[in-house]
Amino acid sequence: MPYFVYILYSAELDVYNKGFSTDVSQRLEYHLKGLHKFTSSARDWKIVYTAAYQTKKEALIEEKRLKRLNRTSILKLISGYNAALSSRHA
Repeated sequence: MPYFVYILYSAELDVYNKGFSTDVSQRLEYHLKGLHKFTSSARDWKIVYTAAYQTKKEALIEEKRLKRLNRTSILKLISGYNAALSSRHA
């Protein structure tokens, strides 16, 4: 079973939230319904980045790395991710 790290973004709060899950869509619903303390103050979360890992340990290591990134590094990561997605769909 793959594990995913993800970054969510709320335009309302202008905040990024990083985490990991085996089901990113289900996790997004959890955040949108306000079931998590940090993300409950906004209802406009959207997925802006995902990456798959084979093991939970790998995903947790990557989540920890993402949580240490500053905003500039997060924006650069998301920009590269979106560029890669665009080139796959072109």
